[in-house]
Amino acid sequence: MPSGRDRRKKRVGRDVAVQGTNDSSVVSKVSAAALGYFLDPFLKSFVCKSARRAPLINRGYYVRWQAVDHCVREFLRLTAHSARRQVVSLGAGFDSLYFRLCAGGTLGGCVVFELDFPDVARRKTALMAAQPGLQEALPDWDPSTASHTGFVYSAQYRLLGVDLREVQGVESALRGAGLDPTVPTLLLSEVVLTYLDTESSDALIGWAARLLPQAVFVMYEQLRPHDPFGRVMQDHFLRLNSTLHALSQYPDTAAQTRRFLDRGWGSCVCLDMNQFYLGHLGGAERHRVEALEPFDEFEEWHLKCSHYFILVASKGSLTSQSMITPPPVSVLAWLSPRFGPEPLAVRPLALLPGGDLAEGRGLGVALLAPHVLLLTGGGGRGGRGGQGGAARVLIRGQAGWRCARVEPDADWGVRVFHTVTAVPGWGCVVLGGRSSPLSPVTRVLRVTYDPSTPADLPCTDDLLTPGHPRPVSLSVGELLCGGTAPHPRWRHSATLLSHRGRSLLCVFGGRTVEDPALGDIHFLCVEEQRWAEVSVGGAAPEPRHSHSACAYGEGMVVAGGLGREGVPLGSTLLLLRPGWGGFRWEELHTHPPLVPRYSHSAHVIGQRLVLVGGVWLQAEGVPGVAVIDLTTGGAVEFSLDTSSVPWPLMLHSHRSTLLEDSGTEALLIGGGGNCFSFGTHLNPQPVSLDLQPALC
Repeated sequence: MPSGRDRRKKRVGRDVAVQGTNDSSVVSKVSAAALGYFLDPFLKSFVCKSARRAPLINRGYYVRWQAVDHCVREFLRLTAHSARRQVVSLGAGFDSLYFRLCAGGTLGGCVVFELDFPDVARRKTALMAAQPGLQEALPDWDPSTASHTGFVYSAQYRLLGVDLREVQGVESALRGAGLDPTVPTLLLSEVVLTYLDTESSDALIGWAARLLPQAVFVMYEQLRPHDPFGRVMQDHFLRLNSTLHALSQYPDTAAQTRRFLDRGWGSCVCLDMNQFYLGHLGGAERHRVEALEPFDEFEEWHLKCSHYFILVASKGSLTSQSMITPPPVSVLAWLSPRFGPEPLAVRPLALLPGGDLAEGRGLGVALLAPHVLLLTGGGGRGGRGGQGGAARVLIRGQAGWRCARVEPDADWGVRVFHTVTAVPGWGCVVLGGRSSPLSPVTRVLRVTYDPSTPADLPCTDDLLTPGHPRPVSLSVGELLCGGTAPHPRWRHSATLLSHRGRSLLCVFGGRTVEDPALGDIHFLCVEEQRWAEVSVGGAAPEPRHSHSACAYGEGMVVAGGLGREGVPLGSTLLLLRPGWGGFRWEELHTHPPLVPRYSHSAHVIGQRLVLVGGVWLQAEGVPGVAVIDLTTGGAVEFSLDTSSVPWPLMLHSHRSTLLEDSGTEALLIGGGGNCFSFGTHLNPQPVSLDLQPALC
């Protein structure tokens, strides 16, 4: 049993790790501010060395800053008539809130109290004492006293070093610094209480409700710990020795709301950050932010936002003055999907040792021949383009599945979010994709395969490790097409249709450097290698990308996608029906309404459309499998049993294919991505999905 000394040592180690999250956070905020996401000239005073963060992290810290700033300014607006008011920032770290508000002239009659570990408070005091620009906001503070007290006391700003786990010590320090419990008070906790043990954080919430009769509590924290992204998030903080304590007891917005109401708060509103971003920020502001940097990590952005929340609890005279309210007509109306009776089993696909990796985000997959799958491009752990843009072949032999390299006799180029479409008896068409959000790929490739290649035999080449599979030889060449080609794009669909005896590759939707979502449609006559003019009637569909499109009859069915406003589409399916002069768009309404999603994969099996995985914003959990009857529109969702998969299975930016020998077993390949600042997680190997129970 650990001694008292050992327990104290572990606690000190955890405290130091938690304090380190402040340093990382302020660097990220400085990065976002420097690029114009928000205006804060004071943050840089608290950073010794700045660093530019990735666009995904900049956006994440922008929406965090925007939500907290919105609530603070709403409190100051609602209490503007009060002669006295106060803000108590719990675990303030190196936040610049006081200096921003002071510069904006909005602190009339308001005192700001900041609390954090004594060591953090001392460091912040020293930084402030060394910055004349900060001292201008503290005209009555003498920095020479900092070395004696370690902290700051001025007319409108008090910096205190306390341990938030000791509620009595917190109250004593605040009262000693002049806190008046009778005046309107805003308590602010920005990713702070989650680092306290649950008993201590609950006690702090209840203490504040008892002490302050007119108060608002604003909290920004993590939620949804049990889905794949949540598991990666938790593991990240465990590695940092900064456990997220309250998540297991309060995993969602409903639980967090009950938490505050049960501890004396009169009202509580809790929104995840997708709801805040899409429901509370105007379109002009969203467009401004989205134009600041090239960006193409929509799945990771939405997943990050679904795993953080902004909460406002209030009591007393402030109870009726809600700072965040869901809009009357929400673009993210919450849905409760109808689930099938049993989850569908998912199992890892055992790959024979010695082969290449079969992983990647936004890779292309197509059937070259029976039991032979082509995998191209995709974003890997080493960055975009997977393994340098290389192609791999997944082969099923007598001994099992093996991933083999393709001989490097062709320039595949670096591309992600492209399409690879099999044309029986002709080969595969590789179309579109990008190497970066500013660099679409223009070359169209034709790939052919000789089935006699002995790819499953052991390799005896001295240049390769014995036992590795022999590289597969493919013929790859640029496909030069006549006619008017569509604009280079990515995140589109390319579906093979048979129309009037011709093989037509139907290219629909996607995005370009200039256009966030496309609604155009183009047809490539494969045999003639020419872009053909084909008439398409009916109401033009809403532009989208990251949707699915499957051949259905002599037309196709389109499901889901992400629209121009960054909102998933999909309660209505799009049917492209053949006619005398060409094709015509029609709609099929699903019932109950299908939860909109994107970045999924899809297959038509008989008269049913099967959607696999993806990202949704309007239901709890993550999408599993949806089955839609294409004759009636009836829709049923199925959850997935991933208990035999030893890693968090992320089914977005993946590809899937039906195994031809069963027709009801799907092979899911690739998927995953950058999990905000928590690291990159890619599914390390394919998995098989048994669809049989959903098709009975």
